Amino acid sequence: MKSEKLKIIFIGTSEFGVKILEGLLKAKYKPILAITAPDKPFGRERTITPPPVKVLAEKYKLLILQPEKILNSESEIKNLNPDLIIVADYGQLLPKEILEIPKYGCLNIHPSLLPKYRGSSPIQNAILNGEKRTGATIISMDEKMDHGPIIAQRKLEIEPEETGENLYGRLADLGANLLMEIIPKWTRAMVVPRAQDDSQATFTKILTREQGKINWKKTAQALEREVRAYFSWPGSYTFWEKRGKSIKIKVLKARFFKSPSGITYPVGKTLVAPQNSICVQCGKGFLGGSGDFLVIEKLQLEGKKAMDSEEFLRGHSDFIGTILK
Repeated sequence: MKSEKLKIIFIGTSEFGVKILEGLLKAKYKPILAITAPDKPFGRERTITPPPVKVLAEKYKLLILQPEKILNSESEIKNLNPDLIIVADYGQLLPKEILEIPKYGCLNIHPSLLPKYRGSSPIQNAILNGEKRTGATIISMDEKMDHGPIIAQRKLEIEPEETGENLYGRLADLGANLLMEIIPKWTRAMVVPRAQDDSQATFTKILTREQGKINWKKTAQALEREVRAYFSWPGSYTFWEKRGKSIKIKVLKARFFKSPSGITYPVGKTLVAPQNSICVQCGKGFLGGSGDFLVIEKLQLEGKKAMDSEEFLRGHSDFIGTILK
């Protein structure tokens, strides 16, 4: 079916959804409706802010709905008689009543190699677990989370120093390109879906702000992965106790350093590493072994600009020798 004749409804919320919607628009699959989350308060001022997908949809003058629950829009969706529904990082499961409306069903773009890493934080978990590769998967949706049969899948290598933010963008681009290839094949019945192997499924959960607090008892390697995985959200942070005041510090870039045999310090103790970087003693983890060091290369005091550790130490020499909490 030609793109200009295919009636598509797009459902999504985040920047990942924006990339997919941009791909549809560029390929001239202009949706007849965009459904996204309601506007929400954001930041310290609690300013009412539209979701990213709404901003893009308004730019292209798309019809927009923002229901609290997707089922509340069932009648509007039915009245538009869509051929296909595309979903990308929406935040709600689609009920059977919605799934059965479009002629060609509902396709979801998920940033992992399903059935691995179903759920809300697949990108961060791929980095946390030291995966060498991940990818984008397009499924034909059913009522379960990230469960439907696989329509298409494409792999992507994870770079050694890749952050969650960077991987997020690359996977969104990969998913958008894959979707544009699949739509004409899917609507012409040129794709044979394959069921996911549920025995191989793993699940991820919504990340909370509290998960970003660094636990220095973990291994340095685990913490280095956390810093990369949590770069945009929830961020990695620790607290410096100075003159009775607890100062929050965001760790923006780090690497792990193997401890010389027999040399250990209290967990969380700050030292000076080569090239005037900050070195922090980490724990042994659950498997034992020597406690290694996390070298902090870039950090940010709350309310201040980001800086490298050498610059930070020039103004905070009393930081060395303290115990981070």
